[in-house]
Amino acid sequence: MGPALPRLQGRQRRIALCLGDPAGIGAEVSLKALAALKGVGIEVVLVGCRHWLERSHAALRELSPVPLADPSDHPILDLPLDGELELGRGNAASGAASFAWLTAATELVRNGQCHALTTAPIAKQAWHAAGHPYPGQTERLAELGGGHETSMLFTARAPRGNWRLNTLLATTHIPLSEVPQRLCPALVERKLEVLLSFCRRFETRPQLVVAGLNPHAGETGLLGREEQDWLIPTLEGWRRHHPDVELLGPLPPDTCWLGAAAAWRGEAKGPSGYLALYHDQGLIPVKLLAFDEAVNTSLGLPFLRTSPDHGTGFDIAGQGIARARSMAAALETAWELG
Repeated sequence: MGPALPRLQGRQRRIALCLGDPAGIGAEVSLKALAALKGVGIEVVLVGCRHWLERSHAALRELSPVPLADPSDHPILDLPLDGELELGRGNAASGAASFAWLTAATELVRNGQCHALTTAPIAKQAWHAAGHPYPGQTERLAELGGGHETSMLFTARAPRGNWRLNTLLATTHIPLSEVPQRLCPALVERKLEVLLSFCRRFETRPQLVVAGLNPHAGETGLLGREEQDWLIPTLEGWRRHHPDVELLGPLPPDTCWLGAAAAWRGEAKGPSGYLALYHDQGLIPVKLLAFDEAVNTSLGLPFLRTSPDHGTGFDIAGQGIARARSMAAALETAWELG
């Protein structure tokens, strides 16, 4: 797994913080988030290359308008970089490093040295260049977690009140042309159960919303048959088995998040959770409302994993201007829910 950590004996509450692609903003947002959370009591183990992290800290603290945590204040699982690295451009070396760091960080959680995992962004093309053809971190984590079916849920606490925007994706990293073939009654039923279980962490009688697949949710079959042929009957059957849950949908995708927008502004109480049928259908409203607050939460693993909802930021890497609120929220969520 890598170097031993003598300070990490026994099972304790601490987060394994995997630093992502070293050519991106992973170190920057991680150190900024830890500085912002100083005094909160969140304990982390940093998983990455110590030398690279210390050099990044030295360079960024001269550029950043906000403080950065000192890496020496946290235990580090040191897995040195191997190969040439170009800041702002992912390559095979950065992909090999981020893949190895994720694997090691997951092992810290699986063997009980940490209670949850938070991951900085990786670059899929860098993983592929390094010979790891996974669609993303979630799929690798599912493999490391024993092959469990995972679900991708984005959660964010509204700036006013205690309402939380929760959006689960029925399908994730697949081409749009494949979505109708992947969707089926069994998949939607499973994802509704996952969403319900998560939302019941916060309230006993949740309200769930399901987006339609087609424009206007099919317009009674005129704009697509999926809703009429199987989605509406599936939701009707699910409602009968869950009389304590208010299930709305399928609602037209272009309007079903209006309630979330009002709740985010503090003007109304929003639904407990949304089920989006494909990636961008769910992520566009989430990022419009909560780009700096949303947290990607992997459900279905034998441990909790969170990550910020943005990417590697290659275009701004090394400039000190990356915003770290989403990473801070990811750490807060892992600490709270793990």
